[in-house]
Amino acid sequence: MGKSKVYFTDMRVKNGDNLPKKLARLIRTAGIGQIDFQDKYAAIKIHFGEPGNLAFLRPNYAKAVADVVKELGGKPFLTDCNTLYVGGRKNALDHIDSAYINGFSPFSTGCHILIGDGLKGTDDIAVPVEQGVYVKEAKIGRAVMDADVFISLTHFKGHECTGFGGCLKNIGMGCGSRAGKMEMHSAGKPHVNPDACVGCGACERICAHGAPVITDKKAAIDHDKCVGCGRCIGVCPKDAVCPASDESNDILNCKIAEYSKAVVDKRPQFHISLVIDVSPFCDCHAENDTAIVPDVGMFASFDPVAIDVACADAVNARQPIAGSLLDEQQKAHDHHDHFTTVSPDTNWKSAIEHGVKIGLGNSEYELVVVK
Repeated sequence: MGKSKVYFTDMRVKNGDNLPKKLARLIRTAGIGQIDFQDKYAAIKIHFGEPGNLAFLRPNYAKAVADVVKELGGKPFLTDCNTLYVGGRKNALDHIDSAYINGFSPFSTGCHILIGDGLKGTDDIAVPVEQGVYVKEAKIGRAVMDADVFISLTHFKGHECTGFGGCLKNIGMGCGSRAGKMEMHSAGKPHVNPDACVGCGACERICAHGAPVITDKKAAIDHDKCVGCGRCIGVCPKDAVCPASDESNDILNCKIAEYSKAVVDKRPQFHISLVIDVSPFCDCHAENDTAIVPDVGMFASFDPVAIDVACADAVNARQPIAGSLLDEQQKAHDHHDHFTTVSPDTNWKSAIEHGVKIGLGNSEYELVVVK
């Protein structure tokens, strides 16, 4: 396999130009027009940002991508799946509210928002993972898989579990339903917090295997019957059903790669990553720390693995911003990799290596600079 092409442009603009125009120029040059969009539904996977976080991508960038898709005859929509944890995006109504709060709307982006796994995060489809080692069938949000074309629009930043949150994280974890997210994070099964449980029986009614049992107005889950589908997590009105979080970070990364393959396999795909506001942790946090390196630029590719490697290399080539978490950590213990220095228990290369192994993409790339 030869090197994959990754297209890059920096954040410099001259009078008469602007960054959304530059992003549109980048993706056109990278070949997005090679995809047949005519009358096709195009899912643009983006992270809308947890309310309180200000590092997420501005909606202006989403509009630039949506406008290009519409010019090519496509029907774009922005999408993400509900979160496993409790927060502002755990169900479709809260999720859309959060998107609106953070500036994403049909008026600002030129396209609609569809939450990929439905109202309670239970609307998913089992998608086979060819060459999957850890996952044989990924649980992917139905609206994501209903789309004809898949585009990822990623804010590239650090991550406390995976080293960085890049293209694969945006696709694999982001497109997994709540049950899918539990499968990636966990080798175990959910349990009930009795202090939060009110014994409403929603978990008991949704389960096809009779695992939840109500006793003395409190639910408990029989792990001998539980298959780990996560439906009970989605329907609990009090967030009393809790997922296990016991998978090692390396296996988590491998599962993310396998979920990514389930999403993009055998259909048109295109990937965009913006290496700006490189916060040390995920946009799922309700806050963001100062960026660890200066803004780098915008990347585009047909290869989701190569684009992650190119972005990681670009960040590692930058000097830390003075006073940032990276700067502080580097002075104490420099691991000679910015992401490992910030989050020492992570190994981002495990996702890359596994992605190559299962045929998701190529780790070798040729960088093409676009002005």
